[in-house]
Amino acid sequence: MPSIAEVILYSSIAAVATGLGVIPLLFLKNVPKRWLCLSSALASGLLLAAAFDLIGEGTRTNATLTVTGVVVGLLLIIISRKWLDKRGAPEVGALAGADARKAIIIVGIMTIHSFAEGAALGLSFGESRSFGFLISLVIALHNIPEGLAIGLILVPKGVKLWKAGFWSIFSSLPQPLMAVPAFLLVMLLKPFLPFGLGLASGAMIWMIGAEVLPDACSVTSPKSIGAALTVGVVLMLAFQILLG
Repeated sequence: MPSIAEVILYSSIAAVATGLGVIPLLFLKNVPKRWLCLSSALASGLLLAAAFDLIGEGTRTNATLTVTGVVVGLLLIIISRKWLDKRGAPEVGALAGADARKAIIIVGIMTIHSFAEGAALGLSFGESRSFGFLISLVIALHNIPEGLAIGLILVPKGVKLWKAGFWSIFSSLPQPLMAVPAFLLVMLLKPFLPFGLGLASGAMIWMIGAEVLPDACSVTSPKSIGAALTVGVVLMLAFQILLG
């Protein structure tokens, strides 16, 4: 049986791996606006594939709970968006107004989805040490393109690269925070995991359509957007295939 320290260590490594996703952006300087818009479409594809991967994971255990979670996730994010519209979003780095609201929603939703992944990680350690290590590795590698997706959204809006890396890692902090209680309460929490996966997926799909894709539509053609979106989906699927 693994120790709590091991669960914390491996889940923390998985969370920090998200920050590695922004590294490719170091090599992109003075990128034309058209390519920045296409990066939003690419990020949409990455996130869309990740969302449906979560749905598939949940439906294999309990389809009803998963679908319920998707609907609840959609309703929660719509309510949150209305609340932010009414109250006004605080500044985020160099961002203010609509851009700050968009950044808060995106990072917030990715943080919510990390709770479900953290629970899955903790439950895997409840099975065995070796299985928990394997799932930690899979989630760490899976987090890298998600970090890239966050960077592709935030950096073109004026967020500094190191801050985008910070927000990427921040969005994954619920993984170690959730992994430990899930490990300790494995039998109690396991039945509710599909609901959490569905909730995260519903929020992510709304975010793609309402917040990320519109950025891609400003100066690019529908054909280019469709191509970049598809490439993003293929890249995330390729990651998942490589991870088995």
